[in-house]
Amino acid sequence: MNATRAMHFLLIGLAPALPAAAQGYPAKPIRMVVPFTPGGPTDILGRLAGQKLAESWGQPVVIDNRTGASGMIGTDAVAKSPADGYTVLVSASVHVIAPSLFPKISYDAIRDFSPVTVLASSPLVLVVTPTLPVRNVKEFIALAKARPGELSFASSGAGSSTHLTAELLKSVTGTKMTHVPYKGQSQALTDVISGQVPFMFNSLPPIMGFVKANRLRVLAITSGKRSEQLPAVPTFAETGYRDLVTGSWYAVWLPAKTPEAIVSRLNAELVRIVGAPDVRQRIIQLGADPVANTPAEFDAYQKAEMTRWAKVIRDSGAKVE
Repeated sequence: MNATRAMHFLLIGLAPALPAAAQGYPAKPIRMVVPFTPGGPTDILGRLAGQKLAESWGQPVVIDNRTGASGMIGTDAVAKSPADGYTVLVSASVHVIAPSLFPKISYDAIRDFSPVTVLASSPLVLVVTPTLPVRNVKEFIALAKARPGELSFASSGAGSSTHLTAELLKSVTGTKMTHVPYKGQSQALTDVISGQVPFMFNSLPPIMGFVKANRLRVLAITSGKRSEQLPAVPTFAETGYRDLVTGSWYAVWLPAKTPEAIVSRLNAELVRIVGAPDVRQRIIQLGADPVANTPAEFDAYQKAEMTRWAKVIRDSGAKVE
């Protein structure tokens, strides 16, 4: 008997030991809860993953945009759902940031969920208005230190990744700058372009056209390596600020106590999907980097991220208005 056949029979022998809920999974439609509005990056990635899961598993995957309260309404619904693999949460890094921003949350972001995988991570770029007399990060930091409290930065809202990344920049560089929160990224970006506010952090897709038209200047990117879309732009690590390797990320969770066999099955399928050439290309087009890690890797990462951002929020005094 060759090794492949031996493994086949071994797996058959182990099958009865699997939890009953895991055998034949999935046997009915899956509800994928996205706690944000349609059209955003979390929703786009959720729909992409859901479509591919439906194609490979032969079961419908229904997207449920259950919005409100910075994602907490939909997240709470998943936390209270049966742990049978048929209710899935697709959310973003705010999942582990919200507990430090909001005093009362009806669920525990770690204990009430089983981590499955990170689908993708999206770096942010530091963009400045072209009239700001800086060409690189070194000049930018020197200017900020020479004019403490005078430089202001826009964000898409208090507690957003665009806000907290700027707070992290202040902490890492020892600079003082003033936060100007907006209700969404569109007006914030408009005011940076016009010079009303000197700078902000933003994701790649919304800024690319303005960069090409020389209406915005990009100084650095928060990813671990340079972007294929902006190969001339250095990473913060290259400029000496390794603590600024960060960004938004998008991931999949199941309710806590979901059978391990179901978590493993969903993880394996999502890893395969994210690794497919067409899906990888779509993720890159969205300005993100494909990830697809193991549940254990994801669990360690989300806990580290929760600790990291809790300190940034505590040190900055960031509040949600």
